[in-house]
Amino acid sequence: MSLVTLGVADLERAIGFYRDVVGWEPTSLGDDVAFFDLGGMILGLWPHRELAADEGMAGADPGPYHGFSLAYNARSHDEVDEVFDRLAERGARIAKAPLETDWGGYSGYFADPDDHFWEVAWNPFWAVGADGRVSLTPDEGSTA
Repeated sequence: MSLVTLGVADLERAIGFYRDVVGWEPTSLGDDVAFFDLGGMILGLWPHRELAADEGMAGADPGPYHGFSLAYNARSHDEVDEVFDRLAERGARIAKAPLETDWGGYSGYFADPDDHFWEVAWNPFWAVGADGRVSLTPDEGSTA
């Protein structure tokens, strides 16, 4: 996967959230689209009506449950708390505070202004490299 595009109700509000709250700088801004380069993956923001029309679903409204979540894999249990502390300080809506999971990790969720849910998780069974790439198999030299 190289690009994830999120439909948003208010493009300027969404850009502000990802820039000011999450801390990502947009790398390309158009009249009706924004892109964030996340180091090998691109996050796109596009108004709901434009994305729906492009998908052949003109007039469709998003429901309250989108059926997916996006995730950031942290390098440690403590990093999850650090990320949530920073998000809370910047006014993000914490949907589920981090907690120990039944699978042995630690995770929680925050939501953007359009209720796209993001998980921030530490998985002790995965490796996260210095470049942020995740491997399902921890290896020597990883930070997992």
